[in-house]
Amino acid sequence: MPPKLLADQVGIAVSGIGIASGFGHGKALFREGLFEAPNLFSYLQRETRQAADGESPFIGIEMPPPPDILPRRIARTASLSGATAVSVVTEAWQEANLDAIDPDRIGLVVGGSNLMSREQALAFKGYADRRAYIPPRHGHMFLDTDICGLCTSIFAIRGFAYTTSAASASGTLAIVQAMDAIRAGKVDVCIALGAFQDVSGHDLQAMRALGAMGSSKYATVPSEACRPMDRNHDGFIYGEACAALVLTRTDKLAGLSSYGTLLGAGFVSDGTRGPEPNPTGQIRAAKKALAEAGLKAEDIDYVNGHATGTPTGDMVELETYRALGLGHARINATKSIIGHGLSAAGTVEVAATLLQIEAGRLHPTRNLQHPLDPNLRWVGAKAETHALQTALKFSFGFGGMNAALVIGRPG
Repeated sequence: MPPKLLADQVGIAVSGIGIASGFGHGKALFREGLFEAPNLFSYLQRETRQAADGESPFIGIEMPPPPDILPRRIARTASLSGATAVSVVTEAWQEANLDAIDPDRIGLVVGGSNLMSREQALAFKGYADRRAYIPPRHGHMFLDTDICGLCTSIFAIRGFAYTTSAASASGTLAIVQAMDAIRAGKVDVCIALGAFQDVSGHDLQAMRALGAMGSSKYATVPSEACRPMDRNHDGFIYGEACAALVLTRTDKLAGLSSYGTLLGAGFVSDGTRGPEPNPTGQIRAAKKALAEAGLKAEDIDYVNGHATGTPTGDMVELETYRALGLGHARINATKSIIGHGLSAAGTVEVAATLLQIEAGRLHPTRNLQHPLDPNLRWVGAKAETHALQTALKFSFGFGGMNAALVIGRPG
């Protein structure tokens, strides 16, 4: 039986999913790829990301271009992040039949910041010697809020639209903020968008220098570079991604089916500035989410980890699992298949969790050949049948951002 809501808790279901990843645009492609887990990793090719002479190439995953949805005059001025946002919101909007909802009762929360740094770098380069000719649209199109403006100009969203950021926990924070808005009665439906963070080569090099992103260790074998929770991990590997989830009050579903229910959320700061993970903050976030859901750790039968593949991050996350008593739960790492989507990661991984609930299967974890903790119940190289009941999703971000969500089956 699915978990029951607390008596005074507003029920929140996910009634629509839109997604873009290295598999392409649309959740049908994502669902198929998630369970087959083919290799998508290669050398990054977008301009500014290619390796310079003598440099080790950046490994990762890049998406196909978004479909031609936008009118031509708008498409000319939309960033790649903006066009991708419209693609995923279109899919989620149509599935959730949001044309039937009062626009004043629909909100949008965009998770992410510094979303278009690669395109900014190209603009700086292109107009370096002729700044007087910079197009006026550059005054707003590289702001993160332009994605809000773009989406609200295309879709009937009139409740509110804003951006929020928590580094790599931004997508999950967008979900938490959307839940809060629905529970507060501000809207009946809220779209949580984990935005596509279009990073530049400068960003990638900085994260490599920081020790967070993978080094040159797997430069000749890109398919082996991304290996969360494996003893031979070497840092996270970037993967372009974007996802939109339609969160709806369960009493407003009006006959629509849902993928699952959001039972509890925890979001806390642990008081650190940089990339250093903190088990105390992670544990607090999980306990808050469980308490809000009215559940205990033993009620969780599946964990979708943050699981980036950074040596310190993985070890601290394992400490968190053990401290919470999650040794009985099945665990996998979505990033092992599609890479680390940065701002988008949490939303994409919640979508992956919901699709696993729907399918009654757990996706593989690629390159998990030598688990850091072999005593935990990892999903290995093959998908497994599992009637998932209640999931715990973790997301962590630089600056001491710790988030956890408890997700249940449809009510």
